[in-house]
Parts: sequence; structure tokens; C-alpha cells
Amino acid sequence: MSQFSEERLAKVKEIIARYPDGKQKSALLPVLHLAQEQFGWLSSETMDYVAGLLKIEPIEVYEVATFYSMYNLKPVGKYMFEVCQTGPCMVRGSEDIIEYIKQKLGIKVGETTPDGLFTLKTVECLGACGYAPMMQLGKHYREHLTKEKVDAIIEECRRNAAANN
Repeated sequence: MSQFSEERLAKVKEIIARYPDGKQKSALLPVLHLAQEQFGWLSSETMDYVAGLLKIEPIEVYEVATFYSMYNLKPVGKYMFEVCQTGPCMVRGSEDIIEYIKQKLGIKVGETTPDGLFTLKTVECLGACGYAPMMQLGKHYREHLTKEKVDAIIEECRRNAAANN
């Protein structure tokens, strides 16, 4: 059963308290972020749990979670490459970078490598057009991407994963 840790449940209550009575749905986005941080992705079970906490219908949670690309609706790798695919990045070669990552990791967009390390996702504008092509990896942007930089990023991630095992 998907349930928040006591610490996260206290945080959820703190977030809900920011809004007037009857407006707890306003807490949905940050509560979904907390759920994704704890569970890694948003399963139907997790979204139903969030709906119960906020006293809203599960469909209201599904509508939001499926609309925003920042929410993962299936398990993802330890390292998620979120490559920008909007105009400025495409003009600067993000399509080639996406194809290179697909070939290098042997996965398609939306897939995860068999070892569970990498997921490739395309996203809309990340607001760093001057650094195109670029991607988000965790909380950090990787900018001015080239095939060589992608190779270095993949190796860096593999080294970090090996060091943490």
C-alpha cells in the first residue's frame, strides 16, 4: 500500500493548511511532488491515496498527473534524461541528441534501460534556450549538448551508480 512516511504526512498536512477550508485541492501539485519523491513515480494506487488525503475524487488527481510532464506515471530509471524538444533546442540540434541517446542507450523515448539506470523523456521548454540543446538531469541542466558531452554524462551516471552500490 502506498502511504507517506510520518515525516511526509506531516508535510502534507502543512501544505493543506496553507489553503482555506474546502480548497484542499489547491495542495494537489506539491502533494504529488512529495508522492513522486517518495515512491519514484505515481501509480494509480498512489494517486488514489493522494485523492483520499485531499478529500477529492481520484479522477481529479489523474487529470492533473496526466497533464503535466513532470509527473511519471510509470517507473523510471535512476537517471532521467529530460531533453528539450522545442523550437530553439531543435534548431540547435536536440533532435540529433535525442536520436544519439536512443542509439547509445538502446531505448526509445519514454523507455527505461533494462538495468533501470536511464530513462529518456522529451519535454517542452525548460527555459534555457540560450544554452541549447539542453536537458534536465535531476535538478540540474546540462547545456550545449554534443555527442561527446552525452557520452561523458552517461559515464558519470554509471560511475555514480556503481559508487553508490
